[in-house]
Amino acid sequence: MRRRLVVSLLGICIVAFGSLAATIAAGNTPELGLDLQGGASVVLQPPAGVDDPEVIDQAIEVIRARVDALGVAEADITRQGADAIVVELPGVKDQRRALEAVGQTAELRFRPVLEAIPVGPEPGAPPTTLPVVTSQADDVAESEVILPGDADDDTTPVLYRLGPAGSLGRDIAGAQAVFEPTSAKWAVLLEFTEEGITRFNQIADACFNGLPTCAQGRVAIVLDGRVVSAPSVQNPEYQRDEVNITGRFSEADAKDLATVLRFGALPVQLEQKSVSTVSATLGGDSLRAGLLAGAIGTVLVLLYLLLYYRALGLVVVLGLCVWAALQWAVISYLGASQGLALSLAGATGIIVSVGVTVDSYIVYFERLKDEMRAGRSLRSSVDRGFKRAFRTILAADFSAFLGAALLYWLTVGAVRGFAFFLGLSTILDIVVAYFFTRPFVALLGRRKSFTSGRFLGVGRPPVPRRSPVGVS
Repeated sequence: MRRRLVVSLLGICIVAFGSLAATIAAGNTPELGLDLQGGASVVLQPPAGVDDPEVIDQAIEVIRARVDALGVAEADITRQGADAIVVELPGVKDQRRALEAVGQTAELRFRPVLEAIPVGPEPGAPPTTLPVVTSQADDVAESEVILPGDADDDTTPVLYRLGPAGSLGRDIAGAQAVFEPTSAKWAVLLEFTEEGITRFNQIADACFNGLPTCAQGRVAIVLDGRVVSAPSVQNPEYQRDEVNITGRFSEADAKDLATVLRFGALPVQLEQKSVSTVSATLGGDSLRAGLLAGAIGTVLVLLYLLLYYRALGLVVVLGLCVWAALQWAVISYLGASQGLALSLAGATGIIVSVGVTVDSYIVYFERLKDEMRAGRSLRSSVDRGFKRAFRTILAADFSAFLGAALLYWLTVGAVRGFAFFLGLSTILDIVVAYFFTRPFVALLGRRKSFTSGRFLGVGRPPVPRRSPVGVS
């Protein structure tokens, strides 16, 4: 029996502190959320009248894929109300770039160029009346449009009269940013689907042969209602991975465009209704305030337990150290592997769970004292007390975990972070209670000094009083 207790105690200590040491050696730490490390938050909303739940859900999935590709840890993307989408990006350094990549519609179309109209007249030439640019509502793939763009010298504004789109963004199977040594510019290399390259080659053939549908021999690459490039077609047919988008792209621009094209276009145009940023300084202040509040509360509780339970109070201190080591290791691992971020609400959940954990110790210790008041030995009281107390601990922790699970399932945003960390802490509480507290107290109960010490003892069990023997 003693050997099993020692194995259980050493095993949980090795797992807890070994995991903590491995985490520190690997350089892993908990990922912090927007409110603790700073970042950006944006509310996106479609035009009035667009409130189809399926459209909004599709937009959320596209945004989530883009954010994951940007490498933002634990971005929070949720629906607000019927149609608004809230995107929180913790820890992003270039907030403007990230927000643009998230909200860009990325509706890609390939249109034949029918006419290129310079916006500014030639020097000395009389002014000309420019055609009206096609509105966003009238910019449909099947219609002829007039859209703004740049000329081949990348400086002169031009209006392009374009024919119906022959190929769309959904024909793209992949995209990657590449640097072209010949032009010393960044471009986006596209990979078409089997059906998509067939549709694109129909445009290429018309432009290469100068057919009326593409008299200028150029194909315009239109992104979100603007011509980003209008190159001349040099071949009547292309392979799936031979088409690229050129333009005035920096390396970051090309990579961001490749990201949004790779994960598809948003199903609807989204507008930024509000943008807010949280500085790293403000997040750091929140983190320090939360840690200070948690530390003060924990120290006060431990001092009370040490004064009230004496030696058993030391069990609580050591048990919380094991529990904290497991918490740190698990949260750091999930942050590194799954992108889990610790928000202020999550930290609150952990602090609240300290009370749940302390309750488990109190339930056990009070049951132990009840057994001793009944006249049993300390060794017997330790074993019987834990068996009865553990059922109560399981019931209490199950109730806390069930509440956390329901909160996580039914809510969004910060409340889910609170629920997750509360649930995780509750599970670890059960593990520590069974594998650490039970064997540790049982081993202490086998030591004479534990019951006889004036300041570190739990006291001897009372001696039952004998009834006087009557004399007949």
